[in-house]
Amino acid sequence: MAVKIRLARRGRKKRAMYDIVVADARAPRDGRFIEKLGTYNPNTNPAEVVLKVDSAVKWLFNGAQPTDTARTLLQGKGVLLRKHLQVGVNKGAITQEQSDAKFEEWQKSKQEKDAAFFQASASKSASAKESRLESERKINQARVEELAKKNTPPAAEEEPAAEDAAVAEDAPVAEGEISNEAAASEEEAQA
Repeated sequence: MAVKIRLARRGRKKRAMYDIVVADARAPRDGRFIEKLGTYNPNTNPAEVVLKVDSAVKWLFNGAQPTDTARTLLQGKGVLLRKHLQVGVNKGAITQEQSDAKFEEWQKSKQEKDAAFFQASASKSASAKESRLESERKINQARVEELAKKNTPPAAEEEPAAEDAAVAEDAPVAEGEISNEAAASEEEAQA
């Protein structure tokens, strides 16, 4: 009997989740399986993978063949590395303690890389958002200035009023009338 480690689809339309299962190769995709090893949810950011590492290693030693996608998920969780290290322990090349230490070191470095990647992507998205907001602010400011210019009275109406004042200054003053400017100049002279 050929045994595969593969994904079984579940969830609603366009929001699929997957179970990582050990199943007979002849069984339907979503049908009968031997053991459920974990779940894979690609709808979250980052994709969430929950996996029983020890069970997966046991099945790999028993001859189960992972599909391409399942192999990628197993590799990301370190199952294939753990199997590789366990083969070294079985052959006597390294001890179990050395194997566990190497696996722990790999897990720590992977967590650091993942944290750095997500921090960089978060800062990149934050800076992109800030630049979009800044460009939107500039556009909004230009619109406000355009509306203010549109709603103010035209400058052409103000110029004739200034011309009327200039004409009034040049016009001769009647004997009984004293202009405001003449009255102001007389007050300055008296002071």
